[in-house]
Amino acid sequence: MADVAGGIRAFGVAGGVARGVYAALRTRRDGRFERENYGGRTVDLYSGPAVALGALAGAATLSAPRARAAGLLAVGAGALCGAYDDVRGDHRRGFRAHLAALRGGEVTSGAVKLIGIGGAGLVAGALLKERPLDKVLAGIVVAGTAHFVNLIDLRPGRATGAVLALGAVGLWRGAAAGVPMGAAAAVLADDLGERTMIGDGGAHALGAALGVALAEGAGRGGLVVGAVGVLGVAGWGEWGVLGG
Repeated sequence: MADVAGGIRAFGVAGGVARGVYAALRTRRDGRFERENYGGRTVDLYSGPAVALGALAGAATLSAPRARAAGLLAVGAGALCGAYDDVRGDHRRGFRAHLAALRGGEVTSGAVKLIGIGGAGLVAGALLKERPLDKVLAGIVVAGTAHFVNLIDLRPGRATGAVLALGAVGLWRGAAAGVPMGAAAAVLADDLGERTMIGDGGAHALGAALGVALAEGAGRGGLVVGAVGVLGVAGWGEWGVLGG
């Protein structure tokens, strides 16, 4: 049976912290935290650290020790690696481009995300599940969902809206889904209003939290479906990027 009270608590804490952090940060004007969005409009990046801190706070309230540890690890890694890409990212896109650079001795921001988020996802999966195969599948779901949310963050509200929709599907299975939902809901209006963007840091943090929630509540069949799904999306994204 779902921990309804725990889900409500996680949603409220994550949302409250995310909203408070964003409200505090947006009073500052700093060009380093501004970007031009797809329509040429200048927006801030403050919602990225806001949703990351909100998700961390929400994960810390989870009563299940495994979900709490997995959430803190995955969200923290997603936020840090994604924020590094926000600051140090370059023009290269696609896993193959970053892996080719890595083979040449260059550590790109994409390689940092691939190794950091991928590794953290596998450790999170190992924390969530008991059987070896389930651990690996859960890790793929966590890391893959983080990548998925970042991949679709191309228009206002697309990533935050997807997190809310997918989180609602898993909410009845466990309290962990309240974590990404609360953080995403806190900045959804500003995201849709083109006042802010969550950036790679926020997208990976929300995606990692969502992946933990989905993996935690899934059995073997659900994990297989989830892993195949996120790998398929990653392949589609790679083809889409490289194929123009």
